[in-house]
Amino acid sequence: MDPISTARYGMMAATQALTASANRVAAGGGPAGDVDYAQEAVTQIQAGQSFKADVGVIKVADQMWQSLLDLQSTPRSGQTASN
Repeated sequence: MDPISTARYGMMAATQALTASANRVAAGGGPAGDVDYAQEAVTQIQAGQSFKADVGVIKVADQMWQSLLDLQSTPRSGQTASN
């Protein structure tokens, strides 16, 4: 699996974790009232940090691909661009 796909799955997982936590917090005023708000805050912060890390992976992978393309388009020693 390539790094961009891996990061994309990580971003989806972080989004799902954030959504689930937000739903638990939103429902916390219900009859059960057993939401641990401190834990939900931690979960939401972790999801945000995970998402940011995955964005970083995508940026680095993009830079690597761009560097590879730049290397392939650069003429080698003794060759012209038309070779």
